[in-house]
Amino acid sequence: MRTRGILGLGLILAIALLVAVGCVHSDDGGNGDGEAAGQETTTGEEGQGEGEGVLQQVKDRGRLVCGVNEAVPGFGVATEGGEFEGFDIDFCRVVAAAVLGDPEAVDFTPLTAEQRFTALQSGEIDVLIRNTTYTASRDGSEGARFLHTTYYDGQGMMVKSDSQFQSLADLDGARICVLSGTTTELNLESVFQAEGLDYEPITFEEADPLQQAFIQGRCDAWTSDHSQLAGIQSAWPEAEGGPEGLRLFEDIMSKEPLGPAVRDGDDEWADAVNWAIFATIQAEEFEITSENIDESLESENPDIQRLLGQPVEGEPFDSGLGLDADFAVNIIREVGNYGEIYDRNVGEGSPLGLERGLNALWTDGGLQYAPPYR
Repeated sequence: MRTRGILGLGLILAIALLVAVGCVHSDDGGNGDGEAAGQETTTGEEGQGEGEGVLQQVKDRGRLVCGVNEAVPGFGVATEGGEFEGFDIDFCRVVAAAVLGDPEAVDFTPLTAEQRFTALQSGEIDVLIRNTTYTASRDGSEGARFLHTTYYDGQGMMVKSDSQFQSLADLDGARICVLSGTTTELNLESVFQAEGLDYEPITFEEADPLQQAFIQGRCDAWTSDHSQLAGIQSAWPEAEGGPEGLRLFEDIMSKEPLGPAVRDGDDEWADAVNWAIFATIQAEEFEITSENIDESLESENPDIQRLLGQPVEGEPFDSGLGLDADFAVNIIREVGNYGEIYDRNVGEGSPLGLERGLNALWTDGGLQYAPPYR
């Protein structure tokens, strides 16, 4: 009996010792230092690997991949020579100038309305800048984070000038061309239902076949963002009557805030893109242009000095955004301020001739407003 007691006590002590050793080992691993159980530390840049943020990926790659439209005059088109131009295209260049110091370091990826969010979610593109409306469901279920609105728009309706249609009320029973997978399609249903109007939607995934259907008379009207319709009207074929061959209704059917989107979950990248956009707006407010940027570098205004990365009380302002201190200088010198971008693509200096309206600076009664850069 005494021998069994000694053996039993020894067994208990041995078990207790093993448990104690195991607890110490577990604590080392649970502290997150990564040294226990053969684990390696995964903090910092060396451990990011595939989880590395998009900002660093773009810097390492030396190129920005921007998802765009290639068929909307004034906003995003591919020329016969394979070049891309337009309002949205310029904002791709704004981001490249801010992050890489080179507005031409961009690879443009044309996307249809139905492809765009899949391309963003999969990482095929770094940022989506393609006349895309900011909505609750897209923000909540498409894995997208919408950034500052670059163009405040609304849905419009367009018909041929020789048609009998003068307003939405005249379109009861009409056939209406619309792109599928868009807020335009949903708005059309909501507005016509609310107005008690019947209609037949003729849907297409891309603008080119839709335009051909409209020309052929397969639909009576064409609905899309007002700005997009204005762009299409400005480039309407002379064989079809040129711009005078189309009529845009005055009716505005919805709110369409258009702007960039990035993938959810990467605040650093979202901040970098957002502040690149804000820089164009603040530059216009400060009356800094691509023409006077060098003169502006000599400004003694501390707010301008901070924006342009000039020393304020001895040192350039560090925003903590992961961008060079003079990122705004690269943007303004190479692409221009918001007003310059607007005017040459869609405003007074373009065939569209769209008034600034809601897209004017807040100081002029519009909605474009940049947070303080300080």
